[in-house]
Amino acid sequence: MRKTILLLAVLASFGTANAQQANALSAKDYANAERFMSYNTDPFVDGVVVRPNWLPDEKFWYLATTAAGNEFILVDPVKKTRTAAFDHQKLAAALSTASGNKYDGAKLPFQAISFSADGKSVSFMADGKKWKYDLLTGECSIDTSADTPGMASAARGGRGGRAGGGGFGGGNEIASPDGKRSVFIKDYNLWVRDVASGNQTQLTTDGLKDYGYATDNAGWKSSERPIVRWSPDSKKLATFRQDQRNVSDMYLVTTNVGKPTLRAWKYPLPGDKEIPMIQRVIIDVENPKLIVLQVAPDPHRATLSDDISSSGTFDDIDWKEDGSQMAFVSTSRDHKQEKFRIADAVTGSVREVFEEVVATQYESGRGAINWRYLPNSNEIIWYSERDNWGHLYLYDAATGKLKNQVTKGDWVVTRLIRVDEKNRVLYFMAGGREPGNPYFTHLYKIGFDGKNLSLLTPEDGNHQISFSPSFNYFIDTYSKPDVAPVTVFRTADGKLISSLEKTDVSRLTATGWKPPIPVSVKAHDGKTDIYGLVFTPMKIVAGKKYPVIDYIYPGPQGGSVGNWSFSASRSDHQALAELGFIVVVIEGTSNPGRSKSFHDMSYGNMADNTIPDQITAIRQLSQVYPIDTSRVGIWGHSGGGFATATAMFRFPDFFKVGISESGNHDNRNYEDDWGERYDGLAANSDYDAQANQNYAKNLKGKLMLAHGMMDNNVPPSNTMLVVEALEKANKSFDLVIFPNSPHGYGQYAPYMMRRRWDYFVRNLLGAEPPADYQLRAAGPGPR
Repeated sequence: MRKTILLLAVLASFGTANAQQANALSAKDYANAERFMSYNTDPFVDGVVVRPNWLPDEKFWYLATTAAGNEFILVDPVKKTRTAAFDHQKLAAALSTASGNKYDGAKLPFQAISFSADGKSVSFMADGKKWKYDLLTGECSIDTSADTPGMASAARGGRGGRAGGGGFGGGNEIASPDGKRSVFIKDYNLWVRDVASGNQTQLTTDGLKDYGYATDNAGWKSSERPIVRWSPDSKKLATFRQDQRNVSDMYLVTTNVGKPTLRAWKYPLPGDKEIPMIQRVIIDVENPKLIVLQVAPDPHRATLSDDISSSGTFDDIDWKEDGSQMAFVSTSRDHKQEKFRIADAVTGSVREVFEEVVATQYESGRGAINWRYLPNSNEIIWYSERDNWGHLYLYDAATGKLKNQVTKGDWVVTRLIRVDEKNRVLYFMAGGREPGNPYFTHLYKIGFDGKNLSLLTPEDGNHQISFSPSFNYFIDTYSKPDVAPVTVFRTADGKLISSLEKTDVSRLTATGWKPPIPVSVKAHDGKTDIYGLVFTPMKIVAGKKYPVIDYIYPGPQGGSVGNWSFSASRSDHQALAELGFIVVVIEGTSNPGRSKSFHDMSYGNMADNTIPDQITAIRQLSQVYPIDTSRVGIWGHSGGGFATATAMFRFPDFFKVGISESGNHDNRNYEDDWGERYDGLAANSDYDAQANQNYAKNLKGKLMLAHGMMDNNVPPSNTMLVVEALEKANKSFDLVIFPNSPHGYGQYAPYMMRRRWDYFVRNLLGAEPPADYQLRAAGPGPR
């Protein structure tokens, strides 16, 4: 009898061990999933997006990549030719002879070249030396000339922006448009450096700590680089003196052996009495003089985002070409009022032109500021959503009166590209006018009078445009999330000159890769179309139901999908799918790119977080894909971390596993401009009702919280409030802390990704992950 019992015990143990082994993932399984990360998929993509480097005669060159190697291509718009820029094998042979090293024409050791003005030679850098290749004789020699103008990397290209601005100088300096001067901050004052001589001149003298000139501090981000806008003639600067002397501080503390280091900086919160204010000034650099504009200080606000330099320079400034006038827009603290003003750059007098007041929040475009001052005709191109759609309007700058609406219809202007004042034509990107996905943008042109609207990029897809410096031509790259890019060359009127490249993903497809599936479902209201992507395992098992993971970023400044162009990998979505999940990414309501009413659906209540849209979308998708709606996971970072915890606390019977990373769980603990823009001023909005810690007691599923303790974007107190509430409610949860890491975890981002995989595998898939799998370090973490 005892032998029988012992035998049964052994068999039971054997059976249990087998069951555990069957419900375990191996390091090989994780390695297979990791194959679908960008650092493993991108090398299999050939013919990537063209980055043009324009030459003086409007020819341009770019670096084409193929499976066989790289090739420099030269395009001539007049001859309508696309040819090799030179004989690569002959150049390689000549360079081999001259240098004594062996080179292959398909794998030339340089990515930067320049053509001589006469087109007879090419200069390039290789092995730390500058070489010159004679296209006529085929000889290669050391180039002893001065630095070659136009030497450019194939990894970049580009074109000019709007009037004024300047580029980056060395270090934390901003170069003038003519490149002769560079401005920087020293001891809270502005200085200018003559590039040729190195001489430095002090431009302001009364700057103080927390009351300095051009200082860059938006609370959630800061830098030592000055915020200025050079005049087009390089003689004046538009900037400000920022007063944050009475603004409240934020604190972070390092973790180290010995006493920690306290970091303190100005970081206002919603409802604070004092926020940073900017007194606008103009500085005459030619004859150093400070002109204070005759207008009251403005709140630290801009028309585009919760920063005053999101455009890469001082936002909402447009100079007259001769530097005599400067147009600017003042934004109210709650983003409801915009005042268009024009300053006299000599006297500092300011003329009020017009204002726009909105019920919720104003924005000047999608990723770009879309207003322009046109002093030659004394007009203004203005952007407004007053008819429920983002459109362009023409104003009289003298009277401030509306002359006419330029664009109209149930679609959205996203980016104003060019203003052709001579021909009175606007070139702009817009979405939603063509059939299909409303987030796909196309290039159009239209007259100032609103007539002769023309579609210049008719192909279905999301278009990315690069104009030539003269604006006579443009390069158009279009794609979809599931369709690889095609790049063509067109005239400014949209006439096709030639095809340039078609991205080849055949080598990637041969590895077993497949693109995500674009989907469209109804929002929580049952009538509004919303869009997203579905990632399934490469091999679907017939009859099997898969747990679903919902990646969420609720906005409201931009949604979960982000870019609607092609990408071989998007975060770790496909990698997670390979571990045995279906991953969905749904662009919920209350985000830009659609109508104003669509964007404002959750205005005043960011805790909505598009979660009702996520739930109804998953239920609809389960009718098409093998999704097990009893096993739903969710994760997100930053705003997505806020949304994830909200989902777990407010919809605990639907969401079973959540990973909340660096969430702004209570917007009273996040920077002032964010909450006050999308929720309204604290006096007019119930921030407490939206705070996640107040609902933590409702947790039923498995929740992991994560935060970097040196996060100067979303301070870690946001997550600690939720931790304390969960402990008070006697709830079990998991916590990952990165003691000295910023918002995206820095070097520990791969560690967080692995912990994310493990958590979903263990708690949603019901399997045991491999112990401490090492993911490759692949750059910054999620937003």
